[in-house]
Order: sequence, then structure tokens, then C-alpha cells
Amino acid sequence: MHEILSTLNNWFSQWGIWGLALNSCVESFFIIPPPDILLGAMCLKAPNLAMWYAFVCTLASAIGGVIGYGIGKFGGRPAFNFFFPKYKNQLDKVEEMYKKYGFWAVLFSAFTPLPYKVFTIASGILEMDFLKFFLASFIGRGMRFFFVSIVIMFFGAQIVKYIDIVILVLTIGIIGFFWILYKKGKKS
Repeated sequence: MHEILSTLNNWFSQWGIWGLALNSCVESFFIIPPPDILLGAMCLKAPNLAMWYAFVCTLASAIGGVIGYGIGKFGGRPAFNFFFPKYKNQLDKVEEMYKKYGFWAVLFSAFTPLPYKVFTIASGILEMDFLKFFLASFIGRGMRFFFVSIVIMFFGAQIVKYIDIVILVLTIGIIGFFWILYKKGKKS
């Protein structure tokens, strides 16, 4: 498996910025390596272009998210109902929750190491409002890729292998911050 991932990364890297865009797009709806590795390598090689790379990565990933959404919307529900007819009621309950919290679920999955592709396809299956979906995708992916680029610009190559851990710690910190605000609001 490591060889396959390495081969894919090498293939995408041959194409430069177009490979980065393609990697970012396809990773949003299919199982391939995330673009962070290629983004990091490109930022290390040309730090003056790091923000441009982050933008390309963000836009391509959001477009890939739209493709994933379309896969879910036009093929996911029929496939789900065919393969899992017993769980239709559970899917309806999940859909109700997704209507309330889908924006946050997509935003979180777009930023964190969670599998974003699962949420793009699920958003289509669960018929999430498309504009909310796209905004959550664009904001979440943008936060992730700009964060990766900025951190690499400041800390260099030594941080690259820890970037997912840094993002996870930051995510936990953000959750903790909002949880504290929520608890304080309930006491008032």
C-alpha cells in the first residue's frame, strides 16, 4: 500500500501545480493520498508561492467536493436503499440531524484528518443544502490548506511529518474553546 501511495504522489508531483490541483480535486471523492504531502513539498520548494498553492488546493478540493456531492445525490441514495433496505429509517433519522448540523460536519471534516470524501458523498445522499455544503467545504478546506502552507513557511521541513497531529491538536483546541463558551452561556 505504501508503494501505491508513493507512486501516486510521484505521479501528481510530476505535473506541478496541475498535479496539485488534480490531487486535491480527486481526493475529495475518491481514495487517494491527501494533497497535503504534495502541497508541503511545493511550499518548501517555493515558499513565495505557498499562498497561491494553498488557494489552488482549496479551490480544486472544493470542486472535487461538488463532484462527491453529485455522486451522493444522483447515485448514493438508490445504492444505499438497494444494499441496505433495512436501514432506511435510520438513514432518515441521520438526514434530520444532518439538516441541523451538516454545515459543521462538513466544515470539520474539511479541516481535520477525517475522511472528507465520506462527507462530500454523504452530503449529496442526505440532500444537504448545496450552498451550505459548498461554503463549508470551501471554508474548511481553505483553513486546512492555508494553515498547512503557513506552518510550513514558518517552520520548514521538520514540521511536515507532524502536520496532521498539529491540525488535530488545533481542532481539539477549537472544540474545547467552543465547548467552554457553550457551558458559560448555559450558566448565564
